[in-house]
Amino acid sequence: MKRREHEDRSGVCPDFQVIGLVAFAAFEVANKRMGETIYQLDVLSEEGGPIMSSSGMSALTKGLYADVYDTLIVGAGLEIPTASPGLVRLLRSSDENARRVAAICLGAFVLGDAGFLSGRRATTHWRYAKALQERFPSCRVDMDKIFIEDGTIWTSAGMTAGIDLVIGMIERDHGNELARTVAKSMVMYHRRSGGQSQHSALLDSNAREDRVQRAMNHARANLRTRLRGTADAASLSPRQFARLFRDETGTTPAKAVEMRRAEAAKSMLEQSRLPIEEIAREVGVENRERMRLAFSRMHWRDTPIGPKRRRPPRDPIARRASQAEGWKGRSTRPAARG
Repeated sequence: MKRREHEDRSGVCPDFQVIGLVAFAAFEVANKRMGETIYQLDVLSEEGGPIMSSSGMSALTKGLYADVYDTLIVGAGLEIPTASPGLVRLLRSSDENARRVAAICLGAFVLGDAGFLSGRRATTHWRYAKALQERFPSCRVDMDKIFIEDGTIWTSAGMTAGIDLVIGMIERDHGNELARTVAKSMVMYHRRSGGQSQHSALLDSNAREDRVQRAMNHARANLRTRLRGTADAASLSPRQFARLFRDETGTTPAKAVEMRRAEAAKSMLEQSRLPIEEIAREVGVENRERMRLAFSRMHWRDTPIGPKRRRPPRDPIARRASQAEGWKGRSTRPAARG
């Protein structure tokens, strides 16, 4: 195999989503920043030739053969795909020589058809996580991850999460500095905080079920209301509402309401001078500590402040408290040199 440092291929299925190929841009940026081709890129399909996307655009692809690939990434479309026997056979043959195999969004179903998810952790789009678990019961599906690396198998949540996955690969291959540089060049976070359940809750305005939409409109306007009141707004029992809500959004009513409260509290902390305790009461949180826990789950779970690394707090609650105690904004770490 001709290989510079990494030979990366994206295998696409018919009716694939074009945005799934955007993840390749991160590899291109890495090449540019390094000043050399460290990733050689190709787009593949089962038989090669033009492949039509779900939007009507076509991509010219090379055939997927039982060749030696460093990385193979599978992309799919808007519907759950079923891999053909020929594609399964080619993927299994390629896996014998590939360093890693990945899937973006619903491409995880193709990896499952090929037997790659057995006994492994994986993720996919939150709306289809339950279907992935039911179709491949030996796989441990975690719907709250942006992407998951389990040994040689990588999977991402939504289509844009494929970019996060590729940046994770770049960090694995070439270290933190290049990964950060690529993320910065693409105007995105190096590591997104939180999981995808927060995004599924944000999409409640597009819920197909009117009762769910009505309940979430009620929750937004009445943040102090208990969950029982949200279920009442949907004219359902709490148990019925929880089941319907999870089917529609991929998360629980409690998590969605907590996220709403945390967002409202964050806005009030940044735009007002109200005491923390009063803000907590305004958004329906029992006390300051409960609000801090909500923030850690929703916004800053990946950036904890350890006791040995004293620095200005990053979350609004801790920052406000530190200012009240006379925090000078100093850090014990030496200043970075350019």
